[in-house]
Amino acid sequence: MRSLLPGALLSLLITPAFADTALTVGKAAPDAEQIIAVNVGDQLGIYKKHGLDLKIVDFSGGAKMIQAMTAGSIDIGLGAGLQMAFIAKGVPMIAVCENTSTLPYASIGVPWDSPLKSRDELKGKRIGVSGAGSLGDWLALELQLKEGWGPDGVQRVMIGAGSSSAAAAFYGHQIDAYIGGNTTFLAMAEKKAGRILAPVSDYMGRVASGTIFASNALVARDPDGIRAFVAASLETTQYMRTHKAETVKVESAATGYSPEIMEREYDIAIGMFSGDCKFDAESLAALQRSFIELKLLYTPPDMTRLYTEAYLP
Repeated sequence: MRSLLPGALLSLLITPAFADTALTVGKAAPDAEQIIAVNVGDQLGIYKKHGLDLKIVDFSGGAKMIQAMTAGSIDIGLGAGLQMAFIAKGVPMIAVCENTSTLPYASIGVPWDSPLKSRDELKGKRIGVSGAGSLGDWLALELQLKEGWGPDGVQRVMIGAGSSSAAAAFYGHQIDAYIGGNTTFLAMAEKKAGRILAPVSDYMGRVASGTIFASNALVARDPDGIRAFVAASLETTQYMRTHKAETVKVESAATGYSPEIMEREYDIAIGMFSGDCKFDAESLAALQRSFIELKLLYTPPDMTRLYTEAYLP
């Protein structure tokens, strides 16, 4: 057998045995609290430790993320459980983790100078939501249902996701209220542009508010990559629970919100993250009902076909 030349031997010694797995991760919103954990884990090297090299892409709503998944542009999608309805409609993906089951990060906000003082006064008002079939859209429907206002109890206005869309709609008097993340209204309050009227958790129970999706292509190509992503996500949220200062620093940089805002949001929302990524029966039942209420589907789907726990640690 021929011996290796010195140069070839050196090449073998310095070449890594395994390269990191590259994954393109799509976020349904750039600053939603249940989603930006991926930025924390990426910045702190937790996903790298699990052999993953992430490219993170921000979208302006769940519909845009679904479009990217359909086009094969992303491997992993981070959004809300409502997007599981699109699996039943043929989008090539599967839900692999329910990472939050409650909604402490979401509120109903109003313009700073609004005369409204409680959610009881929202009957007949124009409530802005990011888009049709979005989580905010469903929360508006649930509000009128829980309050007993009937199917036309509020007017839902589609304005797009993000604080800039909400602020523009407030300034333009297009809407009386908006359903969005706490951080949107905390940032508005600093400028006396908007304020929180009531937290969504006052009337909403358990629902898969944060969900991780894997493309069917990734399922076929690299199931171990999915397992690594889920494991790294769980390690990230566990780290966040015990490292407030580090988490706030990364989240502030990722969202553009001040550390003071992110500190307040951390205290409100940090307890919502799952420790095991398992799908909650109450959440799944609420989602199944939501698909019909939002007219995303016309018959209740078999929920077991929309998710899997095969990739959990």
